[in-house]
This record gives sequence, C-alpha cells and structure tokens, in this order.
Amino acid sequence: MKTVSEVLTAATDSVTLINAVNGGSHDVTNMTQAEINDMVQRNVDHLEIILEYTEPNVKGSSNSKKTDCTSAIATGTTYITENS
Repeated sequence: MKTVSEVLTAATDSVTLINAVNGGSHDVTNMTQAEINDMVQRNVDHLEIILEYTEPNVKGSSNSKKTDCTSAIATGTTYITENS
C-alpha cells in the first residue's frame, strides 16, 4: 500500500502538466484546442479523484502537496473555461 506522500508525489505529474499547459511551456503542437482542453480535464479529474482517496487517507491528510493539487485543479478549470 502506498503512503499519502507517495500518492501525492505521483500526482505531481498532473500538477506539472496543468501548470505547463497554462503557462505555455507544454508542447501542444499539432493539438486542437479541444484536444488540449480534454487533456487538461483528464488531469483535473485525476487530481480530484486522488484528493478523495481514503485509502491511504489523502482526503484527511494535511500533506502540503494537497495544496499543489488543489491549485492545479483551479488553474486547469480556469484554463478550460477561458479556452472553450
């Protein structure tokens, strides 16, 4: 069984991708805006699911990486709204 820290460290890939797309540093060459939005949404969904985990107890954890996940969810949601 993974620890809360391990689960949240694994979620960092989604955080990084969302922030990179939003910041313009992720290569989206040859992707339509709809494809980019879908990619961001999948990663937002992934983070939302992880934050609800009760085994290990990510949901009840005070791990600081949860803040990064929550911020990335907000960033991704705003990005999709602004680019729809």
